[in-house]
Amino acid sequence: MSTWTPDELKTLDRIGEIRVAGRRRDGSLRTLTVVWHVVVDGRLYVRSVRGADGAWYKGVVHHHEGAISWNGETRPVAFVPDDTADDRIDAAYFGKYGNGSPSRSITNAAARATTLRVEPR
Repeated sequence: MSTWTPDELKTLDRIGEIRVAGRRRDGSLRTLTVVWHVVVDGRLYVRSVRGADGAWYKGVVHHHEGAISWNGETRPVAFVPDDTADDRIDAAYFGKYGNGSPSRSITNAAARATTLRVEPR
């Protein structure tokens, strides 16, 4: 697996949303879906605001691979379950998106259970 470049991480940290998609059994991509994301300790993380019931999340965790898209760029990625930084991820979501209801939703127990580290392929 490759790694994110410092410039990619800087851009990803700065922008408000990315699009994610899992792969189907035949290798094609599912529909790209807008999600909130954060960069913590040099790693990119996403969560499902709807918890494990989120459609995009179900599609992603089926094969743990797919793609993300931002600023006109699309990269193949692996989605790796990772709960080792949940408290720092919560803090990053609040720091990036504020203390409102959406941030509380993406940091609740159901959403935290869907934390995925996004690794470029």
